[in-house]
Amino acid sequence: MEQAILALYALSLLLLFVYNLGQLSLIVIYLRSGRQQQAEVVAPHSAAWSALPAVTVQLPLYNERYVVERLIDAVAALNYPAEKLEIQVLDDSMDDSIELSAKKVAYYRQLGLNIQLVRRPERVGYKAGALAYGLDRATGEFVAIFDADFVPDPDFLLKTIPHFVNPAVGIVQTRWTHLNEDYSLLTQLQAFGLNAHFFIEQGGRNAADFFMNFNGTAGVWRKAAIYDAGGWSSDTLTEDLDLSYRAQLKGWKFVYREDIGSPAELPVAMAALKSQQYRWMKGAAECARRLMMGVLRSPNVPVVNKIHAFFHLFSSSTFLLVFVLAFLSVPVLYIHNLHPEWATVYYLINFFQVNLIILLLFYGIPFWRSNTQNRFLFPWYFLAYSSLMMGLSLHNAIAVVEGYIGRKTPFVRTPKFNVQKKSDSWRTNVYMAAGFPWLTLLEGGMLLYFIGGITLGVYLHDYRMLFFHCMLTVGFGMVFVYSLLHTVRLSAGPRSVDADTPNTERRPAGAVA
Repeated sequence: MEQAILALYALSLLLLFVYNLGQLSLIVIYLRSGRQQQAEVVAPHSAAWSALPAVTVQLPLYNERYVVERLIDAVAALNYPAEKLEIQVLDDSMDDSIELSAKKVAYYRQLGLNIQLVRRPERVGYKAGALAYGLDRATGEFVAIFDADFVPDPDFLLKTIPHFVNPAVGIVQTRWTHLNEDYSLLTQLQAFGLNAHFFIEQGGRNAADFFMNFNGTAGVWRKAAIYDAGGWSSDTLTEDLDLSYRAQLKGWKFVYREDIGSPAELPVAMAALKSQQYRWMKGAAECARRLMMGVLRSPNVPVVNKIHAFFHLFSSSTFLLVFVLAFLSVPVLYIHNLHPEWATVYYLINFFQVNLIILLLFYGIPFWRSNTQNRFLFPWYFLAYSSLMMGLSLHNAIAVVEGYIGRKTPFVRTPKFNVQKKSDSWRTNVYMAAGFPWLTLLEGGMLLYFIGGITLGVYLHDYRMLFFHCMLTVGFGMVFVYSLLHTVRLSAGPRSVDADTPNTERRPAGAVA
């Protein structure tokens, strides 16, 4: 049994090391691509005003009473020829937010804007279904998409549309920025992690012409590319990643503009963050099952691109590996004390601590680029973010396993809050389901488990796992306490009369929060 535990622990470390080598290659590519990024920038007014193509802006909505007006106002302010711009408010709402959408649409129609409220007879396929329904009715040659929590820059279309002069370009994606990064520790840590994705991963993959992913929002598609790739599909929870790969397999080129920021709101409650993480992690696993063999069999994809596609599609599995490492670390500590003669094995295992160096670069470079005045705070943010992700490893590992085994669950929207200033409150948000998820109890149990690991290390006078166990204790403690406090605050707060409005996107009872 001891050998099996050590073997599984070492295998998990090895797989994480291999994955991080892939991340290291993206870091190198990104650092070498500075001039290339500047060369690919297209001036926002490079195309003549009269020559700009027709564009449809799609706004997929479902029960978004807190942000729908802000979104429509921002999109109505886009700087683009009125006769070339169509706005589709794809609102499947089942509560009073549909009235807010209707009033805003009517207001801007009176001002002469080509804006429509599109309601489907049946809400089939969730977000993917709404986008497909609107696409069949869209008049634009190009389609820009914004989720409800975004506030696009007025010149967004002028900065992105000129790229489509190249007939091979099928997608243009911009970088997310954060409206409420400073709201709380939770939002600061989310911004810290997302910045690494949008700088290193998206920037590195774009520079090397690897497979990339449309991030579901703040981007523009060529309408023909969507149809050529087979259209939107609701077979996975990440319809954006799925369509991105199918389009690139068809030969469409992906353009990423790191310099164009698209402001969005970060989840401020732990339940909302978990909902978002669940969808991303499970959806990525579903896409890996659906797409990987097609990538490997494609004769037009270079081997190095296939390798990076493997890392990309299976990236959510890192949470499963992290949880295995965390859970086994306590018995490994005991085994080390029981079998000191296996010292060579432990030395080999320790080699993989080089993972830490790669992670420091992966998160450090974006932080140092975007926080020129607070660079000395990087160690704090790195430790806090790493601890939080460790604390979410159980939750995300469950989502990944469900994705690989093919367990189907509904698309669960992330509740939006319209919370930006520290003084703003979200406790009366009617879309947050009250209650105490069973998974929170398990996370509390893991907190006690790693406190036990610290105690065991002190008792054995073996401190090699002490820092790791302290980070795990902090991480599971953060997730448990935030989940508990946010649930208590939500339950204590007044709720609207339609707080129980049916939400077909909510997970059935007993599912992962």
